[in-house]
Amino acid sequence: MVAVAIAACAVLPAASAVGAASSAPPLPTSDPFYSYSGSLASIAPGTILKQRAITLVDGGQSVPVTTIQVLYRTTGQLGQPTSTVATILEPPAGTADPKLVSYQMAYDALGAQCDPSYTMRGGMPAGGTTNTDEEQFGLGLVAAGDTVVGPDYEGTRLDWAAGQESGYNTLDGIRAADRLLKLSPSTPTAMVGYSGGSIATEFASELAPRYAPELKFVGVAEGGIPVDLAHNLDYINGSASWSGVIPAVLVSLGRAFGFNLKPYLSSYGLKLVQQVSDGCISNFLGTWPHLKVQQLLKPAFQNILSIPAIVHINNELIMSRTGTPTEPLLMGVGDADGTGDGVMVTKDVEELAHTYCQRGLSVELHVYDGDDHTNAAIAFLPTAGAWLTERLDGVAAQNGCGSIPAGNPLTPVAPAPKLRLAVARAGLRGVVVYLRASTGTMLDLTTKLRRGGRLIGGIRIRRLGTARRRLVLGRGRKLPGGRYTLTVTQDGVLLARRSVLIR
Repeated sequence: MVAVAIAACAVLPAASAVGAASSAPPLPTSDPFYSYSGSLASIAPGTILKQRAITLVDGGQSVPVTTIQVLYRTTGQLGQPTSTVATILEPPAGTADPKLVSYQMAYDALGAQCDPSYTMRGGMPAGGTTNTDEEQFGLGLVAAGDTVVGPDYEGTRLDWAAGQESGYNTLDGIRAADRLLKLSPSTPTAMVGYSGGSIATEFASELAPRYAPELKFVGVAEGGIPVDLAHNLDYINGSASWSGVIPAVLVSLGRAFGFNLKPYLSSYGLKLVQQVSDGCISNFLGTWPHLKVQQLLKPAFQNILSIPAIVHINNELIMSRTGTPTEPLLMGVGDADGTGDGVMVTKDVEELAHTYCQRGLSVELHVYDGDDHTNAAIAFLPTAGAWLTERLDGVAAQNGCGSIPAGNPLTPVAPAPKLRLAVARAGLRGVVVYLRASTGTMLDLTTKLRRGGRLIGGIRIRRLGTARRRLVLGRGRKLPGGRYTLTVTQDGVLLARRSVLIR
């Protein structure tokens, strides 16, 4: 999410480019390196499945840095075995005391042409990418003697913003680098990421104690952090620029969680999600000024948090709920308008930092007053580079918890109303059904009674509350004995199905 020349932020000298690169590499979707035909079920996470040496390209020029890519086994958002690619940059030969930094670029994408592993080989997606700028920051770390791992943490399906999956992919990329370079898991290791990269960085730090306890993290730096997606959505909904990412985030989270979004979408929503389905953030950021999520949804779902699956996804992705890091943390966020940096909510980041302080961690938080998301990156990354160097050199972190205030409560969204249905009587003169909402109000429900493919009767309910509502389907008709099907839908989305026997 950060469109900024991060080259200006690098606090360390980068390696020099030494010549024109060759033609663009094949897209990941047509490159067999990205696929694995065997079963992954019995392969340990972090296992290297393939490897290759590549020429690192920066700004169209080849760079004299030893660079290896690995395809490795990792884990998807739903716990399934998956694989993805990481690009490993080695420091100059003879560098003593190996140290490793996992750098999660903010590539924020739905198309494989946006992958860091592709752009670091010289690939350039239509509309451009921020990866080229971010590569400079990584090269500065390499020049200082650190091994740098750049994972395609969204996975091969491009599951942008899927927090746990991004964390798994990051941790397993570090494991793969350790195996490739024969580094001990106790090698001093750090992680850094801004904006979209902060999602992978934060969740990796939350997951590490139970998913990869053998890794020795000395520090984690993350800036521009989307702590609670419901809060971020409320902030950017209808905004001039950042509202353009809403369709893409909905697509990506649907992919990651196996949620079919289409039944909830308006015709306009269907059009937009199709348009963004394989793009990079540069293709849709600012494309639909003042877009509101309500424009994407059918009338019954104008409150997107009335959709149970969306509530579940949001609550799963609220930061600090998956686990607790064990290493010192550096956090940063801008505050351009008293709420946030234009997309990230300042008080959410303050609350995340405060929560970890309450759990006993050492936390340093920087709030960049007056800075939007881009300018906060320019302020944060040099600080992060210097801070990481100190942690990797064994310098103890200064604890800033004493000055970190509490922020917005990171309370899970209350579950959406659920349908309660009971069939009281099924006889020759109709089927008596009782409906109610578990909480609140449900809009635009339709009940239908069918036998085989034939519609026997249907009733539409504009508004259903918690009071029990009695319906009679097939009233006044002599219904032959046999088995019928009762369904309740909401604007075309199936909520309940019952088999009804009439004797």
